[in-house]
Amino acid sequence: MNIWKLNSRLKGKLLFVAVCMFGFGYAFVPLYQAFCAATGLNVLSIGEGQSNKWTNGTYDKNTQVDTSRTIMVEFDANVRGPWFFKPEKSSITVHPGELTTVMYEFQNKQDRRIAAQAIPSYAPEQAGPNFHKLECFCFTQYTLEPGEKKLWPVVFVVDPKLSPDVKTITLSYTFFEVGGKVPPAPEARVVGSQTKPGIALSGIPQLPVLGVKL
Repeated sequence: MNIWKLNSRLKGKLLFVAVCMFGFGYAFVPLYQAFCAATGLNVLSIGEGQSNKWTNGTYDKNTQVDTSRTIMVEFDANVRGPWFFKPEKSSITVHPGELTTVMYEFQNKQDRRIAAQAIPSYAPEQAGPNFHKLECFCFTQYTLEPGEKKLWPVVFVVDPKLSPDVKTITLSYTFFEVGGKVPPAPEARVVGSQTKPGIALSGIPQLPVLGVKL
């Protein structure tokens, strides 16, 4: 067998691998949604469903801000496509029970409309069930026009029940392009950065939950 045929076969195999990798990346979110629908699990943010009592915009009336503890929350952003996505701050220090808002910047740098959704994950894993997001752009999918920029808030509370051994939490978002018809991207809204001990948090606007169960 001559070198030309060997090179042709190698090129064919490499092309096949590249096509498979591209197809898997494009189909990851739909496959993930189907897996979650079939199993009721969210493997990237396991335990998220345990925080439903926090997503109605109120604390338990006995919740207190634990000023004796501080936790470093680090923010990470990953993209799967040619767009811009990052947190305004790389990290902040919070008290357990304290209402906190951080902003994420996003821009569609493509010359076409895109539909995208962010999927969160946590480190360490045990922090997931104790990291309660009251408002988050990751709750649904959105479309952005070519060149469109958005500034999105994430409103969260670290549960005072979090183990004292956890000193640092990393919240990581990965943005994927998805298909299908989705609502336009929301306007930025900023909610107060913290609350006083024992005061209920009401009136937090909630985004509709579509697609991935987070």
